Amino acid sequence: GRGAQTTTQVVSLKRVSHHSHTRGQVSSLPPTCYQNVSGGRTARLVGARRAQTLRAQASRSERNERKENNDVVVQVEAEAVDGGEEGGEGMKVERRGVLAAVAGASFLAKTNGPAEAKVVSKEWEVVNLPIEPEVVLLDISFLPDDPKHGFLLGTRETLLETTDGGKTWVKRTLEAAQDEGFNYRFNSISFSGNEGYIVGKPPILLHTSNAGQSWERVPLNAKLPGTPVLVTALPGEGQAEMTTDVGAIYVTSNAGLLWKAAVQETVDATLNRTVSSGISGASFYTGQFSSVKRSDEGKYVAVSSRGNFYMTWEPGQTYWQPHNRASARRLQDMGWRPQGGLWLATRGGDLYFNNDDKDLENFKQVNFGARGYGILDVGFQPDGTLWAAGGSGTLYKSEDGGKKWKRTKSADKIPGNLYAVNFVSEKQGYILGNAGI
Repeated sequence: GRGAQTTTQVVSLKRVSHHSHTRGQVSSLPPTCYQNVSGGRTARLVGARRAQTLRAQASRSERNERKENNDVVVQVEAEAVDGGEEGGEGMKVERRGVLAAVAGASFLAKTNGPAEAKVVSKEWEVVNLPIEPEVVLLDISFLPDDPKHGFLLGTRETLLETTDGGKTWVKRTLEAAQDEGFNYRFNSISFSGNEGYIVGKPPILLHTSNAGQSWERVPLNAKLPGTPVLVTALPGEGQAEMTTDVGAIYVTSNAGLLWKAAVQETVDATLNRTVSSGISGASFYTGQFSSVKRSDEGKYVAVSSRGNFYMTWEPGQTYWQPHNRASARRLQDMGWRPQGGLWLATRGGDLYFNNDDKDLENFKQVNFGARGYGILDVGFQPDGTLWAAGGSGTLYKSEDGGKKWKRTKSADKIPGNLYAVNFVSEKQGYILGNAGI
């Protein structure tokens, strides 16, 4: 923009200039002349100094613009170096360079991808995606019997498909979601065999029985409490479980044609009954969860929208169990650990672990040091490595079960927040975020 304005100024000066030259003037641009009429006398003023000042300013602006453009080109093409974690130099890329590099939208995937992928560290690389930068990616799922075939979804009805293990992605358009004029936010996707489900907002349920080759719309009851935020395809034909942001959990055995409630009491009713039992913040419950996570065993943990408290539920219970938070700080997110128990992140960047799934209120703080950035998700690699992701490209790694953490410094250059960590196998994992990451 500045280059265009500078050019316009120079051209304008040339157009209004007279052809009189100042002696000793180096530039070919003649001085600009102005005419002033005052008291019947005409004074001819030659604005040589003003013209020279404008030329100097234009020249400096153009030089700075060329320098910035050259910097961007160099920064975008910069390659990563080893040692991207704490103590190493990391990738020599400035923020504006990364912005240009990911202008076509991207997300993080495990290495061993194509040569053109931008490396973030020795474990992670950026993979370009055919989506707009404004898209927020929310979930990813691969077919259990084909780890190279998967789907990625998010806001603005975004659905991408890969058949080469995530190296390249193709945008898919779902005709079943085009008939009402809504711009759906796809929240969750899950597969069991070749059968898969997608849920989103406004409430929508899509089903496939042929590994995603085609999707059909399954009607949902207009009285469905809340918005579906999580769906899990279960073993067995037509088996699935769906959860909403108000704590309703439903199961189906016929691909969503009929649903049976697994929770017999609403969250509001539970809190009204237990508010006098000392659950801090229960009286401020706004009626929604900000986060709902499910374990492989079918257990749930949900965080209240204000972060005041959390609730858990497991198969066989008739209602959600409310719990006081383990920290004075409000809760950011929670989830299940593979070996049992919970992890808990606060809005101030603190991280807590619960090692006893029989006592879900017994937490111990982890020596983490997130520099004030909130941790939004913790992912567990099958080999025991832990990854914690959060705001402003925050990414930490632990190889000893969470006792010690190292920051992946080069990830700080990623222009966005990292929301979800998902591992498909021991060597294949993904981190999703906003801005098309």
